[in-house]
Amino acid sequence: MKAEKALFPLNAWYAAAYDVEVVKALLPRTICNQKIVMFRKTDGTVAALEDACWHRLLPLSMGRLDGDEVTCGYHGLVYNAQGRCTHMPSQETLNPSACVRSFPVFEKHRFVWIWPGDPVQADPALVPDMHWNDDPAWAGDGKLITVKCDYRLVVDNLMDLTHEAFVHGSSIGNREVAEAPFVATHGDRTATVTRWMEGIEAPPFWAGQIRHARDYTGPVDRWQVIRFEAPCTVTIDVGVAEAGSGAMPKDGQPGDRSKGVNGFVLNTITPETNGTCHYFWAFARNYCLGEQALTHKLREGVATIFREDEHVLEAQQVAMDEHPDHQFYNLNIDAGSMWARRLIDKLVAKETSPAPVIPIRRAA
Repeated sequence: MKAEKALFPLNAWYAAAYDVEVVKALLPRTICNQKIVMFRKTDGTVAALEDACWHRLLPLSMGRLDGDEVTCGYHGLVYNAQGRCTHMPSQETLNPSACVRSFPVFEKHRFVWIWPGDPVQADPALVPDMHWNDDPAWAGDGKLITVKCDYRLVVDNLMDLTHEAFVHGSSIGNREVAEAPFVATHGDRTATVTRWMEGIEAPPFWAGQIRHARDYTGPVDRWQVIRFEAPCTVTIDVGVAEAGSGAMPKDGQPGDRSKGVNGFVLNTITPETNGTCHYFWAFARNYCLGEQALTHKLREGVATIFREDEHVLEAQQVAMDEHPDHQFYNLNIDAGSMWARRLIDKLVAKETSPAPVIPIRRAA
């Protein structure tokens, strides 16, 4: 049987959960086609194990957590946080091969990150920068949605925001987004799309934000700076300022955004399977920091916007599954997503086999 082509690299950090999701209980989640169970240990750190008992493969998440050990819900084998079996029923001698895989875990920026590939390569310095999520100079919140599509379609969606004019016309979109010029650049692991729109009418969402925070109504200068970091994190610097107030960078110098409102849309997408993904997002702002009601309102408003994306992406995936041989054409607006895809492909190609497989059973 021919091995299926790898769609994502395994040697990377992927968001597995928001930190508040992982408590002293068993939380199952599928990451990159691997079933994983997470739990918070008594010292507050997070453990992540393969969600399959060494004995008969029953998901460990169907068992129970006792302190820092997981008891299988079928025959009572017990595993510690490192995946080593510490107890077998009706016998004193433990089979030395009795273990399940443990995964490197790192908590940062309100996320629990898991490395599903070679644990030796799990460098915490490679965790994507999403510091706005817990920076005291910013306020915000987010959610997790599971989307029935290839994770790369979400990346495509975020790298080309011209769709806002058509998918999100009642909130963040207007015609200027689709027509404004942009600049696309790239590095070894990043791709950036920058778009400025000067002297335009603010779309409903941003008109409401600058009116609330700055008591301003009128034309605005608007910006979108989309930064992709391989394999699948996208941070988007967005906002509007009073038209002509100097927000736009000039001659290599940063602009003055003091007469505007600035937000960051934080996105990290984790493949669940080849056709589904976990989409973690948050919206952070640097204005009206003490207004919790605004934080809640913005989170729910952005959630409504992303539901519109979800419907489009899932319909697109269905259509692609129905036309597996269809060849897509690229437009100028696809420059950012094309570079992102090339960077993803580059990471996949670096890995030694087209579909790396780590055995369920192995000795420590």
